[in-house]
Amino acid sequence: MKEKLQKIRENAIAQIESSDGLAKLNEVRTTILGKKGELTAVLKGMKEVAPEDRPKVGQWVNETREAIENCLEEKKTKLEAEALRLKYESEKIDVTMPAEKHLTGNLHPMTQVKNQLVDIFGSMGFEVYEGTEIETDHYNFTALNTPQDHPARDMQDTFYLSPEYLLRTQTSAGQIHVMENKKPPIKIISPGKVFRSDDDATHSPMFSQMEGLVVDKGINLCDLKGILDVFVKKIFGENTVTRLRPSYFPFTEPSVEVDVSCFQCGGKGCKLCKGTGWIEVLGAGIVNTKVLEGCGIDTNEYSGFAFGIGIERIAMLKYGINNIKLLFESDLRVLEQIDD
Repeated sequence: MKEKLQKIRENAIAQIESSDGLAKLNEVRTTILGKKGELTAVLKGMKEVAPEDRPKVGQWVNETREAIENCLEEKKTKLEAEALRLKYESEKIDVTMPAEKHLTGNLHPMTQVKNQLVDIFGSMGFEVYEGTEIETDHYNFTALNTPQDHPARDMQDTFYLSPEYLLRTQTSAGQIHVMENKKPPIKIISPGKVFRSDDDATHSPMFSQMEGLVVDKGINLCDLKGILDVFVKKIFGENTVTRLRPSYFPFTEPSVEVDVSCFQCGGKGCKLCKGTGWIEVLGAGIVNTKVLEGCGIDTNEYSGFAFGIGIERIAMLKYGINNIKLLFESDLRVLEQIDD
């Protein structure tokens, strides 16, 4: 029996010493000391040992168990220390290495341009009015002096939600709300999304506009041009100038298209300005007296001007974007190039 126990002890210690991990060490523990282990089997066979020999055999079994358990604990301590060392080694940071470069985000070009416009007109005393995207036919068309047979009312241009309600086609609807609820002097800009049934490289069914409105005593076309001159210089550069061309809008009279001298070629003629030296940027005019009177404003005392800026158009011109859809696709290869 003593030889058998010695053999179990030597075999166990050999297996323990060759264990290369805690999992393997646990297998050895189970094989030797578990319920079905070799040493446990010896204890179960004690009934076959002569009564007078049982104390001595029991002592040998306990000594063997103690030696194996001591060896197991010693090996476990070594393996845990090695595992901890390897963990520390893998997590070690070399503080002398250069820091990992993280890309920083920036605002979307549309947000950048909108913020620039708000800052520019805010510096000239304009207040911001946020209108609603769902409007009535009255505010979107009728109050703006749009005839019942005007093409803009057609289903192919306007998204109607019902015979009365629609998705606004212009932020100009906001000026009616303001003039109905505020007495002159009025000086506001109204940025926001508008919706039209139009889709190509330079148009989108949803896009952004910024309406501008000034109503006060003695307002004329010179005041409009003066404010727009400041605007284009701050957006496109100090050498940029404006020109006004006659046009037609139901809610302004006279109405004008506003061009700027080409900021890319300096007015000499290039691909951007199609060789003309000028680029159309927005529409504007003196507020029609019918619109003012419809809002209860005395046209003998007050006059005003209004302008509408396509924010996408300004962004496309400013950043050289040739397809409006690039502003909606969130392609990082495009967006990361633009950061003012």
